[in-house]
Amino acid sequence: MKLKSLNPELMPLNSMPAAKGYYYIPPFWGPMFLTRHEERILDGEEGLGQQKAMEILTALGKIFDAEKLIPINSAHLSGVSYKTIGEGGLQFLDSLKGEAQVRVKTTLNPAGMDLERWRDMGVNPHFADRQIAIIDSYRSLGVQTCCTCTPYLHHNVPRLGEHVAWAESNALSFVNSVIGARTNREGGPGALAAAIIGKTPLYGLHLEENRHPSVIVEADIGDDMLSHSLLGQVVGKKLGNAVPYFRGIDPDIDRLKTMAAAMAAAGAIALFHVEGVTPMDLEYELNDLERIEVDFSDIEEAKESLTSGKEPDLIALGCPHLSEVEMREIATLLETRERKRDIEVWFCTNRRVKELCPREVATLEKFGKVVCDTCMVVAPIEDHHECTGTNSAKACNYLPGLCSQKVVCDTTKGLLELIS
Repeated sequence: MKLKSLNPELMPLNSMPAAKGYYYIPPFWGPMFLTRHEERILDGEEGLGQQKAMEILTALGKIFDAEKLIPINSAHLSGVSYKTIGEGGLQFLDSLKGEAQVRVKTTLNPAGMDLERWRDMGVNPHFADRQIAIIDSYRSLGVQTCCTCTPYLHHNVPRLGEHVAWAESNALSFVNSVIGARTNREGGPGALAAAIIGKTPLYGLHLEENRHPSVIVEADIGDDMLSHSLLGQVVGKKLGNAVPYFRGIDPDIDRLKTMAAAMAAAGAIALFHVEGVTPMDLEYELNDLERIEVDFSDIEEAKESLTSGKEPDLIALGCPHLSEVEMREIATLLETRERKRDIEVWFCTNRRVKELCPREVATLEKFGKVVCDTCMVVAPIEDHHECTGTNSAKACNYLPGLCSQKVVCDTTKGLLELIS
């Protein structure tokens, strides 16, 4: 018989009292405890929606040997595009209507279309109808339907040290690494369950011991955006789910987010440190860590490996979503040019950035479409396109499988020269 002392407010799942202050823990459960209030939720005493959410969280807790649930300050949800979650996902969301509300600030990942100009994107009405139904379901739960993969830029900004529950690979990596909040790599259902309960299991990157660097990356690359995206590609593919510590680079916010996106797509990296840049980089002992080097030849090799096409019929920028700075940089590249080739172009961003950049939007609209709420990866682009050009290593990883696309990987400037 295994005994464990615990707070009187804590009880192990499906356990029986053994002695005062102690409870018997069946070996097949592991050390997962719930407060009495959490047990009432699990028993369905506070409604079906909360019960479903608690079932998901306790299942995750048992799988990952979590000790307990901890409060979170915010959540960010994936599983939004009708293309990726389909009727099954919509039915699950519908089952929560009237049964649950999120308890913390909760934002939403990109949908499968621009919610206002989906007809301009060539999206068929059936897809649009189902996509709008998904958004309405999330809205009924109290989720902010900003539909962006970069909520940390405007809509949902955690603080250093806060515990959160975020899905979306680039977003969770960014808040872990650049902001210094704490989240695991949540799936859509897990993040939604955490938002409904306001808590998440204590394991993984919520624990300090799992946030230490495990390998040093000495990088000698270019300063452009694509080089940083491809650096993420190389490191993600080589290291899997390690915690890299970068030296030799001095990236800005946009380069950090494109690195984060690529590392999470090519591998499973959810946390990284950059010397002199990220907030926790000076707190860890680096002696005796493995070291790897990444140079220009590695970057070029990664670019070639991601390129499978020659002539794009769609150029899509903004994976992750374009920031204000990126919108201005692209507009500067285009403002003295004229459109010379008839290739579809998407500039993907969020509505807040679009509102903040009216002059840039006017310039970009002369060459293509500024689309919000979505990105090329989760939109049904395969209905109209066969080859997509992009400056995002993340997109290059997903486009062949999710969108049946050939891919042209190139710099922003190189791609824009194809149309002007």
